[in-house]
Amino acid sequence: MRTKRQNPIPESKKNTVKELAELIKSKKTILIVSIKNIPGSQFQEITKKLRGKAVVKVPKKNIMFRAIDNSGNGVVEKLKEQFQESVAILFSDTEAFELASELEATKSPAKAKVGQEAPIDIEVEAGMTELVPGPAISELGAVGLKTKVTNGKLEIIQSKIIVKEGGKISQAVADVMSKLDIKPFSIGFIPLSAFDTQEGKFYSEIKVDREGTLEKLKEAHSRALPFAVEIGHPTEDTIKFLIGKAGGHGKALEKFKDGEEKEEEKEKIAEADASEDKKDVDNEKEDKPVEQDSSSDNSSEQSEPTGEANDKEESKDGEKGK
Repeated sequence: MRTKRQNPIPESKKNTVKELAELIKSKKTILIVSIKNIPGSQFQEITKKLRGKAVVKVPKKNIMFRAIDNSGNGVVEKLKEQFQESVAILFSDTEAFELASELEATKSPAKAKVGQEAPIDIEVEAGMTELVPGPAISELGAVGLKTKVTNGKLEIIQSKIIVKEGGKISQAVADVMSKLDIKPFSIGFIPLSAFDTQEGKFYSEIKVDREGTLEKLKEAHSRALPFAVEIGHPTEDTIKFLIGKAGGHGKALEKFKDGEEKEEEKEKIAEADASEDKKDVDNEKEDKPVEQDSSSDNSSEQSEPTGEANDKEESKDGEKGK
């Protein structure tokens, strides 16, 4: 049985609950973000950058729960499970992932603190520094950096990774990065979960990797472009390649056509030569005497003396008869 509240609820709290309930009803996106370890000055700067895009609130847990109950939207109840320590609530008409992307852009570089884990391999590159010779020489040497004095300033001779990804940052490393103004961390709102009040969709994890997504898009584009050219799909990106491809095909067809014409010409020449050869053969046959006629003439000539001999024999026989 609930006990009766002895002290009335302050008007300021009532107004806060009412304001939050109205924001839940009117805004498309409710985004919960972590604000852990963010300095007050940085928080104010981020809030200022989001002005006009999102309303930033840091309500107490019980007040936010009461606002959710008073909103009349039962689906929003899921947000209660996402409340943690050090969170802020963003109300916006911008889509959840687009708003999360905006938060990535508001992050600013921050110096390393002792005990933090390195988000990446932290490398100190070779080159000139603004440090003067003195204690800095031994401090840089303590983390493995080799130096020399050039024009009154310290110059790092060789690049070196002073902390590998996931390694703990020591006091010596933190001091060196501070002196060299190396800021390996970023400070900003970290998206945790979101709710789309219009679509009734709940996103339990919001993660935006802009650089990774761009790399994937570039890779996909590099694969899609040759495929689009291959199938002849005309776009602003493929049209110049398609024109070049068509030009190459045109030249190939011209060479093929020229080859066919040359083959036809060779065939015509060969046919003409064959026809001329045939005519020459026919002419030679017409001009050459026939062997059969000459032999018959010779036989007739040979037969004439035989006839004369017969006549002589006949006359001799007649004389004998007389």
